[in-house]
Amino acid sequence: MTWVGATALLLGGLLTLMFLAMPVAIAFLVINVAGVLLFMGGLNGIDQLIANSTDSITSFALVPVPLFTIMGELLFHTGLAVKLFDALDMCFGRIKGRLSYLTVAGGTLFATLSGSSMANTAMLGSTLMPDMLRRGYKPHLIMGPIIATGGVAMIIPPSSLAVLLGSLARIDVGALLVAGLIPGLVLMAMFVAMIRLQIAIDPDAAPTYAVERHSLGQILRALAINVAPMSLVVFCVIGLILLGWATPTESAAFGALSVAILAAAYGKLTREALTKAMMGTLRVSGMMLLIIIGSTTFSQLLAFSGASAGLISFTTGFDLGHYGILAAMLVVLLVLGMFMDQLSIMMLTLPVFMPLIALYGIDPIWFGVTMLLALEMSLATPPFGLLLFVMAGVAPKGTTLGQIARSVLPYLGCTLVLILLLAVFPGLATWLPGLMD
Repeated sequence: MTWVGATALLLGGLLTLMFLAMPVAIAFLVINVAGVLLFMGGLNGIDQLIANSTDSITSFALVPVPLFTIMGELLFHTGLAVKLFDALDMCFGRIKGRLSYLTVAGGTLFATLSGSSMANTAMLGSTLMPDMLRRGYKPHLIMGPIIATGGVAMIIPPSSLAVLLGSLARIDVGALLVAGLIPGLVLMAMFVAMIRLQIAIDPDAAPTYAVERHSLGQILRALAINVAPMSLVVFCVIGLILLGWATPTESAAFGALSVAILAAAYGKLTREALTKAMMGTLRVSGMMLLIIIGSTTFSQLLAFSGASAGLISFTTGFDLGHYGILAAMLVVLLVLGMFMDQLSIMMLTLPVFMPLIALYGIDPIWFGVTMLLALEMSLATPPFGLLLFVMAGVAPKGTTLGQIARSVLPYLGCTLVLILLLAVFPGLATWLPGLMD
């Protein structure tokens, strides 16, 4: 069979099953079994399929995924995240649009502590949105910042998806985690500027209202009690990696332990909170590992059948050049993001993208950050961006997906501008990892 036929069978078959609403893990399994029977010697290939599946999920590099997940779940279910937002809220005083700015500031900090886009969006929507609606904020100034900031968790460390990307693409996980810090903070600044611009264009979008005044002493006390202790978590997750004192796996373990210690210190580490956190972690981790099992074998089938080599040869034949091939990859990621979840997109594209990255001499750390940004954009890309549905779940009754999508479009533009900045100034992503050498 030619590489065109193999590609049509494997990629086309997989996309068809996904469009038919078959669960991603099952779709991978069906195509893998069909591909193994066709390309790897029938029933003998099934034994190889089972061996590959076992190897794919027994990698030590995947251990940070459940650890980072449980960090976010504990922060959410113990109420530490709400304490964090209450303290930050006191700092904004009577600034016009204060709750939108609080969304960006608090959401970015929570992203640094949790690493979960869905948890970030759900928490921001459930805690801030009711108050913003009651104060008379217009929907686009509520939902846009919440969805946009929720996606920041994908790039700011700790990011479970960055760990998976580094593990599957053979990129240094520690360097990739650290590389997302500066671009993430730049993106946060862009979101703040976008909110300011929207308020300048439409002052009624953020009404003025009476706000309780707090003395400097009250503000400092709230920051000392509810925000400063969180620096322990940030140090465990980012500082230990930057200093070279811990691997990503070890820092994830220290991070989860630090959150548990803080929750216990606040008297919030209850049996109910632990049970909910563990169940949430089990669901997310189990889903990820099932998809990894299928996608790893799928990557091997692409290589074994000649589809990967054929796609690479076909792509390089156009002589698109360094930036042309990157632009093509970005378009592919955004289009797939309209229909698929981010983990599935990553598993589907990495077997093709990574050989091209090596061929064109593109820095893998820089590419990893750029790919995470593109995946972040796809989280909010209509019609099936995952965060759109998360927001629909916490938004007032009657809110349509179209309204939600329109509210986030300006912030997707900010992410696109950041990708262009990274192309011009790659040091934004590579400087911090360089300090680790």
